[in-house]
Amino acid sequence: MDTPGRYLVYNGDLLEYDVDNMSQIQKVHAFLMNDCLLIATWLPNRRGAVKYKYNALYDLESFAIVNVKDNPPMKDMFKILMFPDSRIFQAENSKIKKEWLEILDETKKNKAVKERHKKEEEVPNSPVRPEVSNNPFDVEDEPLSSEEVVDLSLEWIQELPEDLDVCIAQRDFEGAVDLLDKLNDYLKDQPVSPRVKELRGKVDERVRQLTEVLVFELSPDRSLRGGPKATRRAVSQLIRLGQSTKACELFLKNRAAAVQTAIRQLRIEGATLLYIHKLCNIFFTSLLETAKEFEMDFAGNTGCYSAFVVWSRAAMKMFVDAFSTQVFDSKESLSTAAECVKVAKEHCKQLSEIGLDLTFTLQSLLVKDIKAALQSYKEIIIEATKHRNSEEMWRKMNLMTPEALAKLKEEMRSCGMGSFEQYTGDDCWVNLSYTVVAFTKQMMVFLEEGLKLYFPELHMVLLESLREIILVAVQHVDYSLRCEQEAEKKAFILQNASFLHETVLPVVEKRFEEGVGKPAKQLQDLRKSSRPMRVNPDSTMSVV
Repeated sequence: MDTPGRYLVYNGDLLEYDVDNMSQIQKVHAFLMNDCLLIATWLPNRRGAVKYKYNALYDLESFAIVNVKDNPPMKDMFKILMFPDSRIFQAENSKIKKEWLEILDETKKNKAVKERHKKEEEVPNSPVRPEVSNNPFDVEDEPLSSEEVVDLSLEWIQELPEDLDVCIAQRDFEGAVDLLDKLNDYLKDQPVSPRVKELRGKVDERVRQLTEVLVFELSPDRSLRGGPKATRRAVSQLIRLGQSTKACELFLKNRAAAVQTAIRQLRIEGATLLYIHKLCNIFFTSLLETAKEFEMDFAGNTGCYSAFVVWSRAAMKMFVDAFSTQVFDSKESLSTAAECVKVAKEHCKQLSEIGLDLTFTLQSLLVKDIKAALQSYKEIIIEATKHRNSEEMWRKMNLMTPEALAKLKEEMRSCGMGSFEQYTGDDCWVNLSYTVVAFTKQMMVFLEEGLKLYFPELHMVLLESLREIILVAVQHVDYSLRCEQEAEKKAFILQNASFLHETVLPVVEKRFEEGVGKPAKQLQDLRKSSRPMRVNPDSTMSVV
């Protein structure tokens, strides 16, 4: 009270509450003076006339007053905001609360008006007149005084800093940016005076505070559940503040955290293919929604699109990590892996509707695991074929029942062996070795699954795998022909060799060319270089 011109306006007891959990903290006594607000705490052990202990002193321009709606049992409260901090006080009743709000508001306005008048009085009423030149060609270059040109005495300008504080406290971000735009339009093309600089300084501090709040709104902890649309409000206001780069960065970080959380929360249960369907649906739907929201929010900021492409590639890597862990690391069958990759490719194609093609990215991230899976399954087929070859007796197959024979015919037709009928005999006999038939079915399955997994980077891997598998069967037949001495059995071996070279290998070549789009010269050369022998009546062999 020793400060000249300072006097007491209003005072009274209040209860202070915690802003976070609304628990009562302490009893205080507030002293409102014409230029500041003093908060004092009650002394538990009074000493004579001393009742209070100093707690804080706030300049009237440094805080905003916000009414707190009644929410029984919490009522008769109001809040003072000193961003980023705030304090909540409770009055004794609604009447006293109303008095506090009205007197605080009136006192703040009176101080603002007093300071405005004081600054106006400092401006000279009769500015020095410049010397008048008699030269008619002289042009007046000196502008009028800035103080005369820019009128900062308007009520909305005087109350702007406080209004911004209230908008920020009430999360009215649009209103805060509207006020900033209004001020910028008003000061546009106006000369910069000391008073304008002072106003700009106060406003810039509020802009910094508003930016911090918007950044917090975009943090993953705040807006993951609402999807991409939940970020639109904060993003749009950051863009209006001229911070599109920061808005883009925060938006993409937010969506990356959302995608990662969704993938992590997906339960791994049931069949692998079912899990992959769910994983693809969650990831690609989220990616599509993010892309659409990004396009909407940053339509006028084409420079941000490269950041989205980079983010998309990083998100795809996150997806592939989860995909590969479940499909390839768990040693699923090649058919299951092929179906899973097919599902992922189909979902990836959906992104083309917004002009985003990540197929190449998906393939490049999967190529290592698919290559390893093809080579692993190739080794399994080769080992199985060698095992059957070691037990080969070169006998016709007896399927015992017509149903079993019909089933085998259907399986061979589905493999593309249309001429298989000519190798079936009377009753339930098949004029082929079990080893050759089993090899044919297994190799055709490998080919079909390999074509589902196929993309150009895997061309030689698939081709060489097929060549190695075929060589095992062809070399076994060739060795058996050379070693077998019995004419009847040799003729049966030759019939199996003929089936391999004239039926199976041409089907493999044709199907490979259909699936890949170009012929496989290596397979053609293999077929030509390993043509079977035929048995002449005089028991000698010649090349067919």
